[in-house]
Amino acid sequence: MTSYAETLFAADAAAASKPAWQLGCYTRVFDQFDYPVALDAIAEAGFKYVGLMTTNTKQWVMIKTTTPAAEVQAMSDAAKKRGLKVLSIYGDFSVTESAEAGIRGLKQLIDDAVICSCPNLLLGGTSDEKLYALYYKTIAECCAYAAEMGVGLSIKPHGGQNATGPQCRKAIDMVGKKNFGLWYDPGNIFYYSDGKLDPVKDAATVDGLVVGMSVKDFKAPKEVQVNIGSGLVNFAAVFARLKQGGFTHGPLIVECLEHGTLESVKAAAVKARQFLEQLAGQKA
Repeated sequence: MTSYAETLFAADAAAASKPAWQLGCYTRVFDQFDYPVALDAIAEAGFKYVGLMTTNTKQWVMIKTTTPAAEVQAMSDAAKKRGLKVLSIYGDFSVTESAEAGIRGLKQLIDDAVICSCPNLLLGGTSDEKLYALYYKTIAECCAYAAEMGVGLSIKPHGGQNATGPQCRKAIDMVGKKNFGLWYDPGNIFYYSDGKLDPVKDAATVDGLVVGMSVKDFKAPKEVQVNIGSGLVNFAAVFARLKQGGFTHGPLIVECLEHGTLESVKAAAVKARQFLEQLAGQKA
């Protein structure tokens, strides 16, 4: 049976003009700055792909269920102006008020992904045990709509009830839809286990689930604002194990780097791109 991980980017991988791996950078790397500055820096660092995540505003997350469509369109236009293709949007919805409100919110985020021509919406999961079943039932209810709109949904290891590969598998199996998968995050595997669970070991538990990866390192005792390759994550071993499990093409998007001046972070982003190029065996 073909997994979602094998099919999500099959069309792109089959096209001779596109590489197997899409090497990108999230705005979170530059979220000390306004998002246009972040987009400039990401393009100047040599990336062609971007993930919209966080920025230097009070709401922090760039796209929320309450973000006006015109603002989302402006973000999309800003990325295109810089030659960047949006590959991932981080957004989340709430089922605290009701299931109906949760469905409305998630469908709004799916519509926002469509505005950005973005193929994947990344969700954070829930740490509230009382809302766990309803949260994933809401995702299941929205998967058909997402598929109709050409958007894949995913969660990442993000603490709470989805801090490890097995916990993420449980949630994905509960939803049971082909267009709901896992956005792997090796730095978070270390982070939420206080450095006790090695992502190389955890990666062996997610075969057939992975549709993309947040490239994030980790330093003890609990830090992920780390330049790629300077922390504890053995990216070569993690990447090899994920490929063994079926993740053979798709997005690899840098999520965190060490904070500093704009120029120092941009220099780190260049090095992160070069690191990914070596890891993937291809140019960005």
